[in-house]
Amino acid sequence: MSPTVFREKKYRFFFFSREETRIHIHVISPDGEAKFWVEPNIELAQFVGYNERELKKLTEIIKEHRDEIIEKWNKHFAS
Repeated sequence: MSPTVFREKKYRFFFFSREETRIHIHVISPDGEAKFWVEPNIELAQFVGYNERELKKLTEIIKEHRDEIIEKWNKHFAS
């Protein structure tokens, strides 16, 4: 299961259920995919297909939605 947390333009931000305990977010689009750690700091974990400019843009989007990501993570993984 991979619930969508939010969408922005061509990007879908989502979790993989029960992948690991450290808070992180996945992003996918027609151009590639990436995984970012959200805590303790927002940090790129891995990626395929995105260039440096897009990765910077994705980092900024995640910063803007950080509280929402953490809230939805805690709610989703509370059970």
